[in-house]
Amino acid sequence: MSQPSPQRARLLALLKQGKPILLDGAMGTELHARGVPFDECFDALNLHQPDLVLDVHRQYVQAGAQVLLTNTFGANRYRLAAHGLEDQVQAINEAGVRLAQQAAREAGRDDVLIAGDIGPLGVRVAPLGPVQPEEARAAFAEQIQALADAGADLLVIETMTDLNEMREALAAAREVAPHLPVVASMTFTRDDRTLLGETPAQVARALHEWGADVIGANCSGGPAQLLRVLQQMRQAVPEAIFWIKPNAGWPEQVGDRIVYPAGPDYFAEYAEAYARAGASFVGGCCGTNPRHIHAMRVALDRFEPHPPRTEVRVVAAPPSPRTASRPQRPPADEARPLPSRLAAALARGEFVFAVEMSPPRGVDLSRLLDGARQLAQAGAHVIDVTDSPMARMRMSPWAVCHRIQAEVGIETTLHFPTRGRNLLRVQGDLLAAHALGIRNIFVVMGDPTAIGDYPEAMDHYDLTPTGLIRLIKRKFNEGSDHAGNPLGEATQFFVGAALNLTPQDPEREIKLIRRKLRAGADFFLTQPVYDPKRARAFLDMYEARYGPIPVPILVGILPLATVRHARFLHNEVPGITISETMMRRLEQAGERSREEGVRIAVEIARAIRPWASGLYIMPPFRRYDMAVALIEAMRDAA
Repeated sequence: MSQPSPQRARLLALLKQGKPILLDGAMGTELHARGVPFDECFDALNLHQPDLVLDVHRQYVQAGAQVLLTNTFGANRYRLAAHGLEDQVQAINEAGVRLAQQAAREAGRDDVLIAGDIGPLGVRVAPLGPVQPEEARAAFAEQIQALADAGADLLVIETMTDLNEMREALAAAREVAPHLPVVASMTFTRDDRTLLGETPAQVARALHEWGADVIGANCSGGPAQLLRVLQQMRQAVPEAIFWIKPNAGWPEQVGDRIVYPAGPDYFAEYAEAYARAGASFVGGCCGTNPRHIHAMRVALDRFEPHPPRTEVRVVAAPPSPRTASRPQRPPADEARPLPSRLAAALARGEFVFAVEMSPPRGVDLSRLLDGARQLAQAGAHVIDVTDSPMARMRMSPWAVCHRIQAEVGIETTLHFPTRGRNLLRVQGDLLAAHALGIRNIFVVMGDPTAIGDYPEAMDHYDLTPTGLIRLIKRKFNEGSDHAGNPLGEATQFFVGAALNLTPQDPEREIKLIRRKLRAGADFFLTQPVYDPKRARAFLDMYEARYGPIPVPILVGILPLATVRHARFLHNEVPGITISETMMRRLEQAGERSREEGVRIAVEIARAIRPWASGLYIMPPFRRYDMAVALIEAMRDAA
């Protein structure tokens, strides 16, 4: 029987210690925090600014990491070519290994492993793109050879979205460096699938079959999602060794920066959860820093393995909390009929129920239409259809709105992001929506593509949300396009805008409200509200200066389904805070936490009813029955 290579023997020795091996955290977002722009080549810093990279490695070693990933995620010839550096593959990768080795050596840590980090090529591999499999394999082999020659202890192929590309990377590793252990780590969309639709179980079986020494997941949505993914992978291949490295929650763009909400304490809790679920390697990906890794170190040091649980609960991914808004009576225009049934209901002073639905990834609308029928029967006034929430690929919402209106008979509101549309497309899309009978438009900026399924997709826009509201109200609804050319007849759109009732920066939010009102917004939808008193206090602040907001506000309500769901929202979704009281109520409810979540939602809804024009309900996990229960409870209390 052949003996394992020294590298494999060293890894096996660490695994035999019984506790998970602690990985490091993010490199890219840490370099960005040190002032490096995202459009700069991070890998080239190994040569030009090595002290920056070395400082990140040093801090992770001090935090207790046992594995350092080299700063070589994009150091393949295809990605480097974008910076004119394709002839420096060897130099950049070798420097990346040396810097990680230096950090471990300076700390006197001979137990730290150096992992050669290998990311996607940045180009599509056939049959999805022009790069042939043998070309992809050669590019991976070139990078892997440089990492192996420099003395990497193992290889990490991570953040892969395409199993075809992963297969070529694994084949290259086996050909070039068969002595090195290989980690194969995929990333998953919000639906717990790869970009091409494979489930965690399918991924785990494929990676295991192809000979990966360690299989796992990284990046993706955050700690909660990757716990579900880990559970499904382990159930499919229980004998495998697993690697988990989540992002610090769902990212948010603030100015020119991408920020992540999940803190060190939250990661510490999940470090233990991953250990109990069977992970042998745990760490952090985008948005994590040495504080996260130190917190995980403390948690793992006190972790005592327990017998595995006989039952694993997999929690569905929560939907994207959309921005929403809140009400007042819109003045009726006697010279022009109201554009929609929603506008008419608000003008009559009805308390309106709007419910959010997200289009499917594929072409089957049957489940969504059934849900819409259920909501219509319960008394919903309008269905809000999102457009690529969290920058995830979905069916275009025009089709969904049209089918709902035609087959269910309930009116819809089309969510219309400006991001990713130039002025020509914006206007064409508006005309298409109007031709399909859609009259309610909710204008938003949209989520940056950097956080979604296609991070390299075009992310530009010609209009801000305020500019689009102005275009619709002052041009299209008056019968002309942006350039003043006649449309033949005026459109009749009822236009909504986003409002945050519990903002971190109240002054900025007040300025945005003023701009949107001046542009002609007809109503507001708000983000989810969990603290009605704080929301009312913000409105009081506004009213003290400018008087009541003169348009209806539909207040966002996102019912809590479980304690885990509440903790996910609190720790991983920017702008949402769940009180400890609500957490305890859900925990005490146990298996009836969903009913308790509805009760909490009803309490919030009743608290805001005196000053709101209606509710904008966001059912968690497509649990439309929770929206139905909320609507019925509010109708019974009327």
